[in-house]
Amino acid sequence: MEQIIRIGMDTSKHLFQLHGVNAAEQPILRKKLRRKEMIDFFQKLPSTVVAIEACGASHHWARLLGSFGHEVKLIAPQLAKPYVKRGKNDAADAEALCEAMSRPTMRFVPVKTAEQQAALMLVGMRDRLVRSRTQLANAIRGYAAEFGLTTAKGIYKIEPLLERTATDETVPTLARELFALHASEYQQLERQLEDVEAKLLAWHRKNECSRRLAQIPGVGPIGASLLMMKTPAPELFASGRQFAAWLGLTPKDHSTAGKARQGVITRAGDEALRSILVVGATSLLRRVRDGSGKNATPWLLSMLKRKPPKLVAVALANKIARIAWKMMATGETYRKSVVLSELKCTA
Repeated sequence: MEQIIRIGMDTSKHLFQLHGVNAAEQPILRKKLRRKEMIDFFQKLPSTVVAIEACGASHHWARLLGSFGHEVKLIAPQLAKPYVKRGKNDAADAEALCEAMSRPTMRFVPVKTAEQQAALMLVGMRDRLVRSRTQLANAIRGYAAEFGLTTAKGIYKIEPLLERTATDETVPTLARELFALHASEYQQLERQLEDVEAKLLAWHRKNECSRRLAQIPGVGPIGASLLMMKTPAPELFASGRQFAAWLGLTPKDHSTAGKARQGVITRAGDEALRSILVVGATSLLRRVRDGSGKNATPWLLSMLKRKPPKLVAVALANKIARIAWKMMATGETYRKSVVLSELKCTA
C-alpha cells in the first residue's frame, strides 16, 4: 500500500468511515470499518495524521489513536462543513475532514485528557442540577398559587413555602401529600448540589491559576474553574480580543464596500462560560449602580451614562475575559491598575 499522509475519519457509535490520501493528494483509502476493525487497522498502520470531527467521544478516540503513534487533529463541525462537496453521507464527511485538515489556516480543537473531561463532567452535572432545582421550584410555586399560597422571589423562599403547604389546613390532604413529595425531591436536589459544588470548590483550591482568576471582580470560584476547564491553551490566542471573540462576546461584523456594520454579539463560543461571565459582570454592575461596589472605574461609569445596563454588562464581561486571558497567558496576579492599563494598550 502507498504511504498515507492524511486520513479523515467520520465517527459514529459502531461504524467509522475513513478517507486517506497519499503525497500526491490522490485518494488511496476509502473504507467503512466497525469499531474493533477500526482499532485493529490503526494499530497496524504506520504513523500518520488523522482528522476527526470534534463531537461526542472524539477526545477518547484522539487519545486512543495517539497512543498508537498517530497525530490526531480535532476539527470543529462548522469548520469542516464547507469542504463537503455535495450531499451528506459518511464518505463525504470523511473526505471533507481530510481536505479541511490540509488547509494551512485551519484551526484545531486541543485534545482533552481524561482528567479534564472528568472536571467538565463535574461542571455539567452542576448545571443540570441547578436547572432541575429551578424547574422544580417553579412547579412548586405554581401549584401553591392554586391554593392561594404565594411567596417572594428567590430560591431560598421555597423551603418556607413548602412548610406552609404542610401546615395549612385549607390545603386538601392529597395536595399536602404531593407537596411533601415535592419537598423530599427538593431536599435531595439541594444535597446533591451541595456535594457537587464542594467537589468543584476543592478542584478550584488545588488549581493555582484558578485561584488567581477568582481575584478578578465578577469572576469568583465557579467562574474561575470554568475558565480553567473550558479554555484551551491561552497561547493559541494572539490577544485578549481574540479570546473574547472565541467566547462570542464581540459584535457580529457585516461590513461591505467600506461601510462597517456591527450587530449583536456573535454568541459563537461556549454558552456556559459566556453566560457565567455575563452573570458575574451583571452582579458587579449592580453593586456599582447602587453605590456599594468598589470597582467603579471611569470607563465603567462613562459607559453607564451612555449605554443601557445590559449592553454595559456584556461589554464588562468582554473586558473580564480579556483580563482573564492576560493572567492565564502571563501567570500574573490580578492588579487592577496595571492589568487595565496594559489591556488598553494591547487589546
